[in-house]
Amino acid sequence: MQNAMLNTPLTDEELDELEAFMFSDAVSEDALDLVGTHGYFCALNISPVKITEKQWLQELFDGVPEYNSEKEKARIEGLLRRLYFSIGSDLYNDQDMLLPCELTLETEEDEEQSPLTSWAQAFMEAVFLKEDEWFNHQAEEEVAELMLPIMIASELFEDEEFVKMRADTKLCDEMCRTIPELLVDLYLLFHAPADKK
Repeated sequence: MQNAMLNTPLTDEELDELEAFMFSDAVSEDALDLVGTHGYFCALNISPVKITEKQWLQELFDGVPEYNSEKEKARIEGLLRRLYFSIGSDLYNDQDMLLPCELTLETEEDEEQSPLTSWAQAFMEAVFLKEDEWFNHQAEEEVAELMLPIMIASELFEDEEFVKMRADTKLCDEMCRTIPELLVDLYLLFHAPADKK
C-alpha cells in the first residue's frame, strides 16, 4: 500500500502546499524552489549512483528547515518523497517527463532567468554530486550528447561553444524542446538491461 502511495503524483493542492513551504521563512534562501526540486529529482533518479534521502534533503533545503512541528516535518518530507518516487516511476515506465515550466530560455519581464534555467541548474547540481560516475560511463560520448541541452539551458558553462550555442535562440529552443524525451534516454542508458537498449 505504501509503495502505491509513493508512486501517486502530487495533486495541484499538494504542489501548492509544498511550494508555499519552500518559499516560507522556515527554509534557507539558498534552498531549491519547486521547479528546481523537479530538476534535482529527475537527475537523482537518472543518476548511475544513488544518494541517500538524508543527503538529498540536506542538499535540497541547504540545511534543515525550521519546522513548526514533527507533524509538519513528516508532511513536507512525505510530499517530497512522493514527488521523488513519482518522477522515478515515470522514467522507469518510459514516459516523457512533464516539466513544471515552459521549455524555453526566454524570460518574462520580472524574471532574472527562465524557470527552465532554474530547473537545469538544479539538475546539474545533482549531477555534480556524482560527476565522475555520470561522465566516466562506458557510453561517455552518448551521455555528454544527451546532457548537452540541459547543460546549455543551465547557463553554468562558459566555454566558447556553449556561449555560441546560447546566442542562437532558435537552436536553443529546439534543444530545450528535446529535454523531456532525452531524460528517458539518459535513464535507459544507465538503468536498462543490455537487451533493452
